[in-house]
Amino acid sequence: MAIPQDLLDILACPDCKTPVVLDGERLVCCKPDCRRAYPIRDDIPIMLIEESQSLDSDAWQKVMAAHPAPAGSSTVAGGG
Repeated sequence: MAIPQDLLDILACPDCKTPVVLDGERLVCCKPDCRRAYPIRDDIPIMLIEESQSLDSDAWQKVMAAHPAPAGSSTVAGGG
């Protein structure tokens, strides 16, 4: 079972409050300075900072290039 789009539309990174995008079995923050990836286990997003992983800039940019960012988020690289 996939995460429903209406849930994805309201999820945000607990650290910086920026929208996230679905990337396989994780949700990735759209903010270049944050770049946190949150795991999905048994179809449940684990939105806990201590469970997240910080992506390096190159990995984050690949995710952002592969997935359209939600409206209102900034995926301009340059921070971090």
